[in-house]
Amino acid sequence: MAVADIGAGSGYHTLRLSPVVGESGVVYAEDINESYVAGLKREAQRRGLTNVRIVVGTPDDPKLPPASVDRAILVHMYHEIENPYALLWNLAPALRPGGRVGVIDLDRPTQNHGAPPGLLECEFEAVGYRMVDFQRLQGGVGYLAIFEPPAPGRRPDPADIQVCEAPG
Repeated sequence: MAVADIGAGSGYHTLRLSPVVGESGVVYAEDINESYVAGLKREAQRRGLTNVRIVVGTPDDPKLPPASVDRAILVHMYHEIENPYALLWNLAPALRPGGRVGVIDLDRPTQNHGAPPGLLECEFEAVGYRMVDFQRLQGGVGYLAIFEPPAPGRRPDPADIQVCEAPG
C-alpha cells in the first residue's frame, strides 16, 4: 500500500505509518515547507525507514506521482490550505483506482484552525470527490471524513469549479 501524508510537517504520522505499510509499501511525506521535510528525511534515514519518500509540493499541487497513492491523509491541516480546489484537483491524478482521501480536522471556523464539515464536503464535491464516510472522533479531536476521488475523466474543468461559501 502507498499512503500520502499531505502536510507531513515534521513527520509525526509518516514515521508511524512507515512500519504499518511495511517494506513493500511506501509513505509519501509531502509538505510545502522544505525545511520540515528535510528534517523528516534525516530522521527517516536515521531510523532506517527506506519506504519513506519525501515530496516537496506547492500550495496548489502536492506533486505526487500519477496513480501512486492508495490513501492520502490530511490531519489537522486542511484548514491551512490556501486554495483547496487546486490542491484537490491536482491530488486526484495521484490516487489509484479505489483510492481514498481522509481528512481529520476540527469542526470550527477556518479562522479558528478548523474546517466546518459542510464546507469540507462542499469543497471536495466541487472538484468531483464524493464523501463515503464521516465520523465524529472521541475526545474532542474533531472528525474523520473520507472521500473517493473523481473517476478518471470526471474532474471538472478548473474554470467550472463553483466556490463554496464559508458558513457564518
